[in-house]
Amino acid sequence: MASFATFGNDLYSGKRSYDFVGKRKIWFSIAAVLVLLSILVPLLKGGFNLGIEFRGGSEFTVSNVQDTDTVRGEHAVTDVVSGTIPRVANVAGNTMRIQTDKLTDDQTLAVKAALLKAYGVNEDQVTSTFIGPTWGADVTKQALLGLVVFVLLAAVLMALYFRTWRMSAAAVAGLLVVVIVTAGLYAASDFEVTPSAIIGFLTILGYSLYDTVVVFDKIRENTSGIAASTRRTFAEEVNLAVNQTLVRSINTMMVAILPVAAILFIGAYLLGAGTLRDLSLSLFIGIIVSTFSTIFIAAPLYAWLRSRESELVQQARRVQQRRAALKAADTDDDAVAAIAVSGGGTGGGTGNGKSSRSGTGSSAVQG
Repeated sequence: MASFATFGNDLYSGKRSYDFVGKRKIWFSIAAVLVLLSILVPLLKGGFNLGIEFRGGSEFTVSNVQDTDTVRGEHAVTDVVSGTIPRVANVAGNTMRIQTDKLTDDQTLAVKAALLKAYGVNEDQVTSTFIGPTWGADVTKQALLGLVVFVLLAAVLMALYFRTWRMSAAAVAGLLVVVIVTAGLYAASDFEVTPSAIIGFLTILGYSLYDTVVVFDKIRENTSGIAASTRRTFAEEVNLAVNQTLVRSINTMMVAILPVAAILFIGAYLLGAGTLRDLSLSLFIGIIVSTFSTIFIAAPLYAWLRSRESELVQQARRVQQRRAALKAADTDDDAVAAIAVSGGGTGGGTGNGKSSRSGTGSSAVQG
C-alpha cells in the first residue's frame, strides 16, 4: 500500500509521468482498428447472437431434473421437429432451458411430452411459452431511442457544464467507442444478447460519462488561466491532469468491477441465474473499456481539438522560449564554472597575474 501511495503521489506531483497525450496517434490508431473490427465482426458473422426475446420462438423450461445433460433436450426436440436446431442450456442447478423456432400447438405438445420422457420429470415441471419477434423489435427500438436521447442530453449538459463544445465532443466520442467496442466483443465472443444485456449497455454509458467528467474536471482546473502561464503547454497540463487522476480512475474501476464480478461469477455461474449473467457480463466488459477510453481517447482527443487555437499556439511558443532561455542560462553558468575551474588549475602552477585570475574565478564559482 505504501508503494502504491508513493506511486500516486509521484503521479500527482509530476515526478512520475506517462505521456498519454503525446502518444495520442498510437491510441487513436488502436481505437480506430478496434472500432473497425467491432463493426466488421457482426457483419461477417451475420449479426449478433440474439436471444429469443429478439428473434422470437418457443421456450421450454424443465425443472427438478436429475441429469443436466443438454443432449437429452436436443434429441427430444429434433425427434419431434426435424431440421430445427434447439438451444439447450442449464440455467440453474437443476433447471434446463430449451429454445426453438416458432412451433405449432401440436408440435409444442409433442415436444413437451418428449422432454417429460427425456428428463424423467412430472408434467407440472415442464412449462412452455411463446415469444413473438415483435416484442423484441419494440425493445430494440426503445433501446436505440434511449441511447440517442442519452447521448444528446449528455453532450448538451457537458457543453454547458464545461463551457466548451470541445470537451463535450471528446466525451461523446469516447462514449461511442465504449459502446461500439463492447458490442463488438459481444459479437466476437458469441455471447447472447438479451434485454438484460441491453440494460447493461445503457448502464455503462453512465459510468463512462462519470469517469470522463472526473478527469475533465481536473483538466479544467489545471488549464485555468493557461494563456498567461509559461510553465507548461496546454497539452502538458492535460497530460498532467490525466496522470493526477490515474490512480483515482483505477480505484474507481476496481471498486465498481468487484461487485459486478461477484454477480457474474458467483450469481451466474455458481447459482445459475442467467439474467444476472447477461446483465453483469455487459457491465464487466463496459466498465473496463470505459476506463481505458477516458484515459486514452477522451482526454487526448480534447487536447488535440484545442491544440490549433491561436492563443494556445502562442502560449506554447512562449513556454518553449522560456525553456530555451533557461537552458541557455544554464549553459552559460556551466561555461563560466568550467573556465573558472580551468583558470584555478593554471594559476596555481604559475603564480603572479594568472594567480590573481584564479582567485577571481574561484570567487565567481562560490558566488
